[in-house]
Amino acid sequence: MSKTFLSALAAGTLFAGSALAQDVDPAHAETVKRIVDSQSFKAAVEALQKDHDRWISEVIKLTEIPAPPFKEQERAKAYMEMLKAHGLAEVEIDEEGNAMGVRKGTGGGPLVVVSAHLDTVFPEGTDVKVKRDGSRLAAPGVGDDSAGLATLLSIVRAMDAAGIKTKSDIVFLGDVGEEGPGDLRGVRYFFTKGKYKDQVKYFFSLDGGGTPTITNCGVGSKRYRVTYKGPGGHSFQAFGLVNPMTAMAQTVVEFYKIQTPANPKTTYAASVTGGGTSVNSIPNEVWMEFDMRSVDAKELDRLEKRFLAIVNQSLETENFARSTKEGSVSADIKLIGDRPAGRTDEKQDIVQIATAAFQANGIPPAYECASTDSNMPMSLGIPALTIPRTGKADRFHALDEWMDTDPQSNLTVKKIVLATVLGVAGAQ
Repeated sequence: MSKTFLSALAAGTLFAGSALAQDVDPAHAETVKRIVDSQSFKAAVEALQKDHDRWISEVIKLTEIPAPPFKEQERAKAYMEMLKAHGLAEVEIDEEGNAMGVRKGTGGGPLVVVSAHLDTVFPEGTDVKVKRDGSRLAAPGVGDDSAGLATLLSIVRAMDAAGIKTKSDIVFLGDVGEEGPGDLRGVRYFFTKGKYKDQVKYFFSLDGGGTPTITNCGVGSKRYRVTYKGPGGHSFQAFGLVNPMTAMAQTVVEFYKIQTPANPKTTYAASVTGGGTSVNSIPNEVWMEFDMRSVDAKELDRLEKRFLAIVNQSLETENFARSTKEGSVSADIKLIGDRPAGRTDEKQDIVQIATAAFQANGIPPAYECASTDSNMPMSLGIPALTIPRTGKADRFHALDEWMDTDPQSNLTVKKIVLATVLGVAGAQ
């Protein structure tokens, strides 16, 4: 039993809105039991134990290859070579920059994808040298998601070492653009334009660590950058002219009057702003970025429409209230982020098997909502989950991000991942 996971429950570190999983269907529990009791699975676990030092070295290697937003090329090339070294078929980098390879099955099973993302949130030039302190590794991106990429490779090696065969072909994918401005561009391309479009039946993302959660709910988001423009002028001599700053301020005030439901959770924020030329000038241009999120696609759509109406209303109000003799106030509304919401029902086979895999290790998992690569397949109706990549980790997206290489907790995670993938892919 993993003390790491159980202590996370006791400390209340599960994500807001998470719910403890219930007992699984007996048939799915029996499927997982058959897998974990098999000699081949036990051999794979032994291989994972022996593989621990190599796994650590690959976490470090990948972390120290910079992969800032939209500049993941070097890490993708390195990862493609790592996939080739594992004997996978059809190893390639697609047109969007995703690195992938296929472990062929015996036939008759659905196409399964196991993924981890290549990119980090950190800008070009960030020091990504890994620092070691006992069993702890610290560096930007060391857990998110270098550990996921390394865990994926470790799973492939364990399956090979144990001679495990599956009915399904399994695509092992290192995708780009999961973080922030990347806007899920890697998996978006994979599912809408890539060679496996319309073929995938199950999708896993290895992302997250330190909590016993199954992410079966995707938080959708809409993000806008609105640039308000006007004629500008001297703050004293041109007083009375329309002011884009006023329209922007009015937008924020009205935006924060919107009432959103607590369930399904729906949120919004006015987050980043800038513009103007000097303290004694009416600005001719100001801008602000806005973030809207919901676990429900309809609520997100409702919020977005209300926001856009508020922007237009703010323009009309300012142009009516002040002089437009030198020109009116206008707005350039640019969508800068669009992540679809989605959900994989708890009764789906993929969720039931993942839950049984956690429970087989004595861990009561929780179902949660988050924004991950799984959002994309979920929104298309493809059963998808995000499951942990490491046992102990924290400070994601911070310069002092860290993960622990403790053998026991990380072995527990890998056993859960392996049992879940094999349960879905039809281990033989």
